[in-house]
Amino acid sequence: MAARSLMILIAGPYRSGTGDDPERMAKNLRALESVALPLYRAGHIPMIGEWIALPLLREAGSERPGDAVYDEILYPIANRLLSRCDAVLRLPGASKGADEDVRLAKERGLMVFESLADVPGCEESRS
Repeated sequence: MAARSLMILIAGPYRSGTGDDPERMAKNLRALESVALPLYRAGHIPMIGEWIALPLLREAGSERPGDAVYDEILYPIANRLLSRCDAVLRLPGASKGADEDVRLAKERGLMVFESLADVPGCEESRS
C-alpha cells in the first residue's frame, strides 16, 4: 500500500474518436476503469468523471452526447473533481477533455502520472 493515499482522477478518451457510438464509448469507459482496481489496491482512491456524470446526465434528460445537458455536466464535473483530487493519471489516446484535465491539474500544482507504473504503490503494474 502507498505511504499516502491519493485521490486520483483517471483521464483518457471517453467520447473522443467514437463518432458518439455508445458501444465504442462504453469500451473507452472500460479502458478507464481497467486501472481503477490497481489504484485501489495500492491504497489510492480512483475516480472517473463519467462515474458521476453518466447518472447525472440520465437524471437531467440528456438525449445524446453533445446536447446542451451533456455539455452542462460532462466536462464541468471533471473540473469540480479536480478541486478534490491529489493527482491525475492520464491514459494514452487522443482526448481534448483529458488534455484539459492535465492542464488544469498542472495549473493547480497536482501530480500528473503518465502511466500506472508511475503511481506510488503501482510500480510493478503495467498500463
